Amino acid sequence: MNKALAMVEYKTVSSGMTAADLMLKTAEVEIIEAKTVCPGKYLVLISGLLSSVRAAVDAAKAHYPDTLIDSFVLGNPHPTIFDAIYGTAVIDNPHALGVMETYSSSAAIVAADVAAKTAYVDLIELRLARGMCGKSYLLLTGEVAAVTAAIERAANEAGENGMFLDSSVIPNPDPKMWQSIL
Repeated sequence: MNKALAMVEYKTVSSGMTAADLMLKTAEVEIIEAKTVCPGKYLVLISGLLSSVRAAVDAAKAHYPDTLIDSFVLGNPHPTIFDAIYGTAVIDNPHALGVMETYSSSAAIVAADVAAKTAYVDLIELRLARGMCGKSYLLLTGEVAAVTAAIERAANEAGENGMFLDSSVIPNPDPKMWQSIL
C-alpha cells in the first residue's frame, strides 16, 4: 500500500460521525472503516496521500478535542497491518506468541506497525475494541528473540501515550492454543 493510514477514536458516536464527515470534507481521503465499538466509542480509519490524511486528522482533532480518545497518522504502514485488522493473515509455521493489550484501538495499530518494523515477526491479529470494552490487542508470532524485541518496542511506543495495558511472550504455545488462535 502506497497510502498513509490514520485513525481518530472518539468517546461518542455523534462526535465520531461528525468528525468523519469533516475529514471527508477537509481532504481527499478514503474511509476504510467507520464504526461504533464497545463501549459506545466511534472509530474512523482512513487512508490517502500523507498530506491529505494529516490535514483530515488535524481538522478532526481541532474541532472535537473534548471527546477525542486517541489518534494516529502512519505515513508508511507495514503492509501486513490490514491482514491483521481483518483477520485474514495466513500463518504457516507459528513459533513464539506475542500478545499486547492497549487502552485504545489507535495505540494497538501503531504498536503493531512498530512491532512489525522492529523484528522479523508475523502479525496474526489486531482486535480493535470488539467485545473488549474499548480495549484492543495484537497477536504476533516469530522466533522468541524477535517476538520479545517486537513486543518490548511496541509496549514502549504505546506506553509513551499512556495507552499500554499489558503484554506477554509465550515461547512455545501448546498446539491446542494455536488451534484456538489460528
